[in-house]
Amino acid sequence: MTSSTTTDATDSEFDQRKLQCLEMLNATTEFTTTRSGPFCRGTWDGWLCWPDTAAGESALLPCPDFMDGFDPTRFAHKDCDEDGEWFRHPLTNRTWSNYTTCVNLDKLEWMEQVRTIYETGYSISLIALILSLGILSYFRSLKCARITLHMNLFASFASNNTLWLLWYRMVLADPEVLKHNGASCITLHLVLHYFLITNYAWMLCEGFYLHTVLVSAFVSEKKLVNWLVVLGWTTPGIVIMAYGFLRGYAGTPEDTIECWMNESVYDNVFKAPVCISMLLNLLFLCNIIRVVLLKLKAPAGPQGTGPSRTILQAFRATLLLVPLLGLQYILTPFRPDPGHSYERTYEIISAFTASFQGLFVAVLFCFFNGEVIAQVKRKWRTVFLRTRTNSYTATQVSRKARHSSVMTVTSTYC
Repeated sequence: MTSSTTTDATDSEFDQRKLQCLEMLNATTEFTTTRSGPFCRGTWDGWLCWPDTAAGESALLPCPDFMDGFDPTRFAHKDCDEDGEWFRHPLTNRTWSNYTTCVNLDKLEWMEQVRTIYETGYSISLIALILSLGILSYFRSLKCARITLHMNLFASFASNNTLWLLWYRMVLADPEVLKHNGASCITLHLVLHYFLITNYAWMLCEGFYLHTVLVSAFVSEKKLVNWLVVLGWTTPGIVIMAYGFLRGYAGTPEDTIECWMNESVYDNVFKAPVCISMLLNLLFLCNIIRVVLLKLKAPAGPQGTGPSRTILQAFRATLLLVPLLGLQYILTPFRPDPGHSYERTYEIISAFTASFQGLFVAVLFCFFNGEVIAQVKRKWRTVFLRTRTNSYTATQVSRKARHSSVMTVTSTYC
């Protein structure tokens, strides 16, 4: 592995390290003053600062900690030839520092597997969400306040999944993008996390809507949905603007490198609202359970007092879904230390819960929705029966046409 390979650090950070290295080398005069034999002069190779090294020896330095996949507890080495020249790679004829020993192949393979889980989950979820949006948009008879909320939730998840796939394909897969740390990748980071927050904002809107229509007997659902649409899309914008300002202008240099992909203390600015939204949703659901149980036990009046079947379906779907959403953020305080035996288990759980959230949403709110299933079946029967009817009619017309043709031909020849 050559030192000219692109890194994940910013140019400004490397410039600072290079300057510190040159200052240190200029201040070092050990070999030039005490030894007469050949030696390799200290140099900056782009990643590390190598000291003066006697001919025939190797310099050892800890592996860089800024390279994804490198183990900083290992050592890189740079060989000094017998004639006092740094070793040159035979293929490039350039001075070469050996960083191959820095790569933890087992960890690198593991990280690729986790990344594959993320990409697969986001792709499957995106397909399911697009199908769900298409189904709900196609059947006009499904249009209602609750379905409007579902469609906004699906759109939020679909946008978030698309942006995550772009992040993996265009940012993480290209070290040059991380190295330059341009405005485009930082913007992608902010937009991505905006839609991440909207996912949980819309789940909160779903819970609040169910709570309101069950607890409050007199409420304008149209006005309620309009307010929720505004809150569901604008509140995350306020949160992400605060996050961007604090991390971009109040953060340390380490907070603003590598397209902001590294964890930062300012991540709590959007993690806290996510956890709060989940807590509120759980409180809503607990009260909804209480109200539903009371209504189910209450004697039915002339028009019935129990909750509607559609509300019960939505309640069951939300009850199942809420514990799944944001699980990786709930478990964040219990994240194992690097190298812990449970670290990989934690990473797998986080990868599955984060990437397959969209699929869970689509399955529970669309594919397993009784109303949607009934509409699809009704449409299928209509198309199937119409096809059979058209086929039968066409057969009868064809027979009549053939009979008419025979009669015509017969009369002609006679």
